[in-house]
Amino acid sequence: MDTAYPREDLGALKPQTAASDGAAHTELTMGPPRAPLPRDHMIWSVFSALYLNQCCLGFLALAHSIKARDQKVAGDLEAAQRLGSRAKCYNILAAMWTLVPPLLLLALVVTGSLHLSRLAKGSSAFFSTKFDDDADYN
Repeated sequence: MDTAYPREDLGALKPQTAASDGAAHTELTMGPPRAPLPRDHMIWSVFSALYLNQCCLGFLALAHSIKARDQKVAGDLEAAQRLGSRAKCYNILAAMWTLVPPLLLLALVVTGSLHLSRLAKGSSAFFSTKFDDDADYN
């Protein structure tokens, strides 16, 4: 991470005077736009390591995020991009591995209870049949 001051890549401020009104104007010359730095997904990986750490996928995401940040600081942007992409994949896998099975279980419980209630309504006529005791003995 470059913390040098003043930043030479932003250009220099050049005061120029306008010929028409004599007032001073400031012009800022910008350099060519830089490519954005690769993302390392560090905060997401820490969250995954703390809360979504099924099968150590959150820990793997955190390890790849740390490596991506190290490579970004070292200046190897290609390796940082590759490691950041792997960290993102591990974060997605950790989230899916942790959140999908309880949601599937909840869906099975809800559909099972609905099915059982429908069966209970159909069989309630069987249990509510009253027999006349007098008709059998006469």
